Amino acid sequence: MSRRRLAAIGALSFGAAGLVLAVVVAVVEFPRGLIALACVTIAVVAAWHGVLRTGAIRVAGLLIGLIGLGAALALVVSDGAIEEILVVALLVIGLALARSAFEVRVRLPSQPAPQRPVLFYNPKSGGGKAERFALADEARARGIEPIELGAPDWDLERLVRDAVAAGADGLAMAGGDGSQAIVAMVAAEYDLPYACIPAGTRNHFALDLGVDRDDVVGALDAFVRGGERRVDLAEVNGRVFVNNVSLGLYAEAVQRTGYRDAKLRTLLDTVPEVVGPQGRGLDLRWTGPGGHEHSAGAVILVSNNRYRLGRAIGSGTRPCIDDGLLGITVAGAPAGRAQSRHLPQRPLREWAAPSFAVAADHPVPAGIDGEAVQLDPPLRFHVRPGVLRVRVAPQHPGASPSAALPDGLARSARALARLAAGGELTPMSAHARLPAHQIDTTTREP
Repeated sequence: MSRRRLAAIGALSFGAAGLVLAVVVAVVEFPRGLIALACVTIAVVAAWHGVLRTGAIRVAGLLIGLIGLGAALALVVSDGAIEEILVVALLVIGLALARSAFEVRVRLPSQPAPQRPVLFYNPKSGGGKAERFALADEARARGIEPIELGAPDWDLERLVRDAVAAGADGLAMAGGDGSQAIVAMVAAEYDLPYACIPAGTRNHFALDLGVDRDDVVGALDAFVRGGERRVDLAEVNGRVFVNNVSLGLYAEAVQRTGYRDAKLRTLLDTVPEVVGPQGRGLDLRWTGPGGHEHSAGAVILVSNNRYRLGRAIGSGTRPCIDDGLLGITVAGAPAGRAQSRHLPQRPLREWAAPSFAVAADHPVPAGIDGEAVQLDPPLRFHVRPGVLRVRVAPQHPGASPSAALPDGLARSARALARLAAGGELTPMSAHARLPAHQIDTTTREP
């Protein structure tokens, strides 16, 4: 029996046991659970009411929220929390096994190694990962020319273009996602192979490309014996991004001078000024999938392909970066403001489209791949399908952690049951366009 099949059996067994025990505990301890849920609900409502306001009302709302959460916790542990802890443990183990059961490795088509590849690296990125792993020496050992971004006035795009003019036939970047976007843009323009080296802080692009974020040095093997596939890039007003553009609360907060030193406090101070009852709002206008114009919610997120959001497994990742569509998410609605004359207010809207536009009467603060900028309206977003030739080291997965995850609990359960019965794993995303034989179910078993 394969380890993947065992993981699926374990996920179903632990998950079912956790759910059954949760029902039993709820029945035996009725109505304590309902009272605890009511306390949590009151706490959340009070805390959100406080966040939207300032002064004494904010303090009171947050205090009531804290008291409500404390009361709920006290109710849960009043007679001992062994059963509740066991429920949580069973469900957590079930989710971990499910995630392992759905992990895939994609066998990407091999390509000839570039003859004059160049690696650009930021020695300060990711807390100094490039220096800690001696990345420049490791690159030279693989025939890759390292170029350090050390000068105070360095212009990354100019350096990359100069390298291409000098004969570079492969481009790699070791740094944050903002720098990755610049190198990827030039690589796509000249149709050169590109490698993402996960030497930044979070390395979201590397994760969704299927690069092992814990193997910084091994990622260099992409230019030695790596496989290749094409992925999308996206742009806003001509500026390329690899992950997403954030508009709204977060983008407003990161523009403020005190954000770096006090991120949470700055964000909390931004909330009432922008979306509180007396807030000025965001004054952004966009057209939804139905063709109607809406005013902005609290946050607009436009991503290079769609994210999985609010899922127990794989949340915050993109199943693929090659479906030729932007992911568009609008969260929340300013208090007291109608979002649309045509549709009721909803806390979250998600859809996908090849393009998207946002109108405004003033420059718009934005966070592009985590960097704070100001954009002149209108903001025009477009996806550029299949323009980037990505190389991935053969020992790395080559696919997003959520590439084979079905959407929805029912579909996930059915897929796990199929695996537990001895069936095969099939990708549920745009990776399904890869031939079935490229999905490796043996070399990276969970």
